Amino acid sequence: MAAAVGAVLVIILTIVMWPDRNFQQESNSLSDFVATEQYEAVVIDIGDGPCENCIDVTFEMVAGPDEGLLVVQTFSSNPITDFSDGDRVVMGYLPDSPEQFRYQFFDRQRRGVLWAVALLFAATVVLLGRMRGLAALGGLVASLGVLFWFVLPGILDGKPPVAVAAVGAALIAYLALYVAHGFRPLTTVALIGTLGALALTTLLSAAVVEAAQITGFASEEASYLTLFSADLDFRGLVLAGVVLGAMGALDDVTVTQASAVWELRAADPTMQPRRLFRAGLRIGRDHIASTVNTLVLAYAGAAMPLLALFVLSEQSLGSLANSEAVATEIIRTFVGSIGLVAAVPLTTWLAAHAAAEE
Repeated sequence: MAAAVGAVLVIILTIVMWPDRNFQQESNSLSDFVATEQYEAVVIDIGDGPCENCIDVTFEMVAGPDEGLLVVQTFSSNPITDFSDGDRVVMGYLPDSPEQFRYQFFDRQRRGVLWAVALLFAATVVLLGRMRGLAALGGLVASLGVLFWFVLPGILDGKPPVAVAAVGAALIAYLALYVAHGFRPLTTVALIGTLGALALTTLLSAAVVEAAQITGFASEEASYLTLFSADLDFRGLVLAGVVLGAMGALDDVTVTQASAVWELRAADPTMQPRRLFRAGLRIGRDHIASTVNTLVLAYAGAAMPLLALFVLSEQSLGSLANSEAVATEIIRTFVGSIGLVAAVPLTTWLAAHAAAEE
């Protein structure tokens, strides 16, 4: 019943907060400065440039309105421009620019590799999980759809980032859990545990970010965003990231806990809720110990270049942690971990009572 009421509430809030995409009509749009049209080209020649440590690279367009056109650009020699004959690249296309500046090198062409890795990932998941694995992939697609069609456009439209992220995370929970695990009591218990821990994470992160006076302007990306979305709530954007980051691990913890309790009940149908709760909690302690470490390493891995810069600056550990960029990641890790820890006893208690009643 609680899950059904929650579903109705989430649907209503999603409709109310659905983005109008007004940011796409703003005159100072990022698309006015970045080539939105991109076409593939291939490197056919590399020669000496007009200055020392410069190279002239000739690209042949292999797609787009000027297929076969030769484009010559000068680059300084560095690892980014370490081209070889035959390299496939992506060229940005600016149709309103002068002819000599119409095409500009944008990036390496990586789509083939990305498709291969994605297909290998999907095949691995389906091979092991079979129909359940296929359903999990469906849940993943649904989650990405919510993120790119609701959460991000809603935030850019000026709606409250925390509210949008919380509603988006709840919507992801419903879609991902029920699509991947089906409509059964185990899934409903995991869902309620996820939503409860998510609410705690949202409230706690709001309090901690406010107390730490996090501005949200520490990253280079935030500096760029100020040029095109000056009215964006950057502190709220940080909070939204904390909520969504926690959501990524919460469903793993809650489903595992609920599943463990159901398996315990199946192994011993005489187990009462109290024994189920205690046994499930012992499993949960081991799960949390590994999950928290996973969160810390995931955030640290994503911030490796930043951490390397701080190490080179020879700052103390206290100064390193006090900087906003690192403090933000610490808050993400600790607040997200508190939400995960809280999800274990909550989900286990719900699962113990629900499994005992079946």
